[in-house]
Amino acid sequence: MPDSLPDAAGGPAGRPIEQSRRRVAVGRQMTASKQNVPHFYVSTEIVMDDVLGALRRLAEDEGAPRISVTACLVRALTDTLLEQPLFNAIWTPEGGRMLDTVNVGIAIALDDGLLAPALLDCQALDLRQTALALDDLVARAQAGRLRASEMGSATFTLSNLGMFDVTSFAAIVIPPQVAILATGRAVRRPVVVDDSVVVRTVMTATLSADHRALDGAQAARFLAALKARLEGFSAGLDRAAPRDT
Repeated sequence: MPDSLPDAAGGPAGRPIEQSRRRVAVGRQMTASKQNVPHFYVSTEIVMDDVLGALRRLAEDEGAPRISVTACLVRALTDTLLEQPLFNAIWTPEGGRMLDTVNVGIAIALDDGLLAPALLDCQALDLRQTALALDDLVARAQAGRLRASEMGSATFTLSNLGMFDVTSFAAIVIPPQVAILATGRAVRRPVVVDDSVVVRTVMTATLSADHRALDGAQAARFLAALKARLEGFSAGLDRAAPRDT
């Protein structure tokens, strides 16, 4: 293949970009999703100070696993999906189908493309177990050691870019799932609380959903439930034992 190719329309010459097999596959999947899935988007702002305070307290426990904001998001998402089962669903030629198990897909960026393996049976994990399982999933994804059961079995996906200087974005639904949540970096800024201006740490969360399966009011209720869980996150930390499936 030549190093430089002339543009067919007479524009400037350029070099071809090599595409990995994974990038080609993801490109085809996302193209099909945008062409065939009627997307709509709903956003909300979530005050994350309670989550961050809980993480600081948990970090004081020597020997305990490190817990990330992503693990907290997965934990809150799991409870919300159990409460709002229309979002823990897939779309089939016969229509929507709610699923009994919560498998949260985790978007992971690798050098050769994007993966979204599933963190399986999230409803059976407490926060510390979620953190350990998440770290293990990411490490095995980076090492190319994912299990077949973790690929293609997600019931809902989280795409978190909070580790970058990204405040908000919208993700593309991964069929046959019916929704995906995109979260950005939590930033300190002034907000109004009871007619007073105070500084809070605020994260923007954007839900992308399939309009065949869901509508705007349902999406708004889903985000409201998620927001309430994250803003009152400390209240759920007494659940130290594994959950019943």
